[in-house]
Amino acid sequence: MYYSDEIVEEVRLANDIVSVIGEYVTLKKKGSRYFGLCPFHNEKTPSFSVDPASQMFYCFGCSKGGTVFTFLMEHENMTYPEAIKALADRAGITLPEQSFSQKDKEARDRKSRMLEMNKEAARFYYANLRTAKGERALKYLTGRGLSMETIRSFGLGYAGKYSDHLYQHLKDKGFDPVMMKDAGLIDISEKNGVNDRFWNRVMFPIMDLNSRVIGFGGRVMGDGEPKYLNSPQTYVFDKSRNLYGLFAAKKSRKSFFLLCEGYMDVISLHQAGFTNAVASLGTSLTGEHAKLLRRFVKQVYITYDSDGAGTNASLRAIPMLREAGINTRIVRLAPYKDPDELIKAAGGEEYQRRIDTATDGFLFSVEMEARGLNLDIPQDKIDFCHAAARLLNELPEEVEKRAYREEIGRVYGLTNEELEQVQRKEAVGINMRPRTMQPKKTPTVRRAGDHKNRAPMTLLSWMFSDERVLRAAQAYIKPDDFDDPVLKKMCLGLYEQSQRGMIDPAAIVDGFENQEDQERAAAVIHADLSDIRASSQQDKALKELLYQVIINRLRGLPLQEALEVKKTAENIKKSKLI
Repeated sequence: MYYSDEIVEEVRLANDIVSVIGEYVTLKKKGSRYFGLCPFHNEKTPSFSVDPASQMFYCFGCSKGGTVFTFLMEHENMTYPEAIKALADRAGITLPEQSFSQKDKEARDRKSRMLEMNKEAARFYYANLRTAKGERALKYLTGRGLSMETIRSFGLGYAGKYSDHLYQHLKDKGFDPVMMKDAGLIDISEKNGVNDRFWNRVMFPIMDLNSRVIGFGGRVMGDGEPKYLNSPQTYVFDKSRNLYGLFAAKKSRKSFFLLCEGYMDVISLHQAGFTNAVASLGTSLTGEHAKLLRRFVKQVYITYDSDGAGTNASLRAIPMLREAGINTRIVRLAPYKDPDELIKAAGGEEYQRRIDTATDGFLFSVEMEARGLNLDIPQDKIDFCHAAARLLNELPEEVEKRAYREEIGRVYGLTNEELEQVQRKEAVGINMRPRTMQPKKTPTVRRAGDHKNRAPMTLLSWMFSDERVLRAAQAYIKPDDFDDPVLKKMCLGLYEQSQRGMIDPAAIVDGFENQEDQERAAAVIHADLSDIRASSQQDKALKELLYQVIINRLRGLPLQEALEVKKTAENIKKSKLI
């Protein structure tokens, strides 16, 4: 559903954010803002702020932030159009009927119909489990320790032994066989005719963030192959962009997620009270999974199987999660194979103890490099030093490298000088490799809080909050000077609003379609500038920020243009700005 910018603005202005959020959170005024306990994570000291001036909220504890629309989307699991409609109804605004192109209407109807069909299939499987033909599957689930309440909560079901029962059921409900095939529910061939994709399997409905069934996983009853079968990629399901159990885990309000390997691990953990467990869907963790996790938490406890495959999967996941801005810890499960086995054998208290004593993800990677080595043997010590140095050089900040270097030295009996020297050699070796030998990396967008992005972020935040800084920056800074697309779009919006004579940060944040981008934009606007504001050398601070942003233009410019840019940057230091 599309609504014009004018309609969205009318709805937003009609719903004061303090009033709306006050219906969910107890707010108390402190200075110019209102504070309360964050509804998105557990906390005892209020860090959730609502700013009536900018009409935005931001939590300094979990980094959730945005406009009144963002709040409803996150708190009530609404889509953007649903949030607009809910707030329009609240304010008594009648939304106009929307017109769609034929292509858009067909796409919307197709998605809606496929989701409806998946829901009906889930109901069919769920009902089967409670019949005589589902007795064996139900016995399997209860034998795995699952209660009827847990089975109901996750919508578990059973696909019967006959290979066309779902097809006949959906056909009787009026669904199109072609769409059934497109949804991965049936297979159609000239040789075998129509067959259900899933049969004689315990069924696990896969739900999206809005609790809509988008696909299925099925575990075979008996010794058939494959043991687990998942839906293929469809119009509504992409396993690389969804996580099993996330629809429930996001409601836990925990500051971290437990990352598992399988359906049963997630379900067992939820039943045991660990309602922040999720799992990838029959595939290795992807960069998209990591980005999805980062929307909700900054820390992930990896609780993969304790065998060699699980260990290797953990080692692959650690740098991927770090790239997305997530800290990792490794939950040790041995001598048990997986979380499900541990909880059944030792109970939830023991699993909690494993969480409390989990290993830092980076140090786990270092530990795995030391496996099988004897550091009393010179060559083993040399090999380990180089492996540890390579891992250290992957860290983005010097303070991290120094802290971990000291810890590695303490644990493995190495001096700081030894490690630092090998680090330098490894760094030079990497830099001297021919370009053709270096693997291409997928371009990544830096988060607004990253080290390299701090100067642009701080400058832009200051521009939003101080008209003097905005006027000074406009004389030197262009939106294209910001490498980060989010910062660039924010600067462009700020300049356009400035020309109209009214700064409205919430409208700029609403201009981002992606919720993660909205939260990043909110983080920029709410950045802590107390040190700058308290400083007696604000002019000097502004000059340094402008200089750092402008000097970035030099990359890739022809020599003459680069000289002009550098001249502009040098002139800033000679001027009085504020």
